[in-house]
Amino acid sequence: MDDKEFLETIVKALVDKPEDVVVERNIDERGVLLTLKVNPEEMGKIIGKQGQTARSLRTLLRIIGNKNNSYVNLKVYEPEKEGGDAPAPAASSEPVIEPVTESVTDADVDDLKL
Repeated sequence: MDDKEFLETIVKALVDKPEDVVVERNIDERGVLLTLKVNPEEMGKIIGKQGQTARSLRTLLRIIGNKNNSYVNLKVYEPEKEGGDAPAPAASSEPVIEPVTESVTDADVDDLKL
């Protein structure tokens, strides 16, 4: 079994929609790069807690590569989020200072006189 077939077999056993699993194999001067595409709803199953599942898949692929005298790496394809929105900034304890968009008029100054 080659590296591509191995990865497809393992990933199809992990996901609920095996028909959506696609593995692309590219060879360059650094070795073999396997790009894995799965249903976006099942990305968590492939990545795992703290990336443990993806890390384990990479380890197994390196072992297969060593048997074949090649370097094999895995890239998990992450589709762009729809709408192109940037991720929300992380919460900060710093106060948010809003820019002033109003101007002070003479009428406002008269209201301030005591």
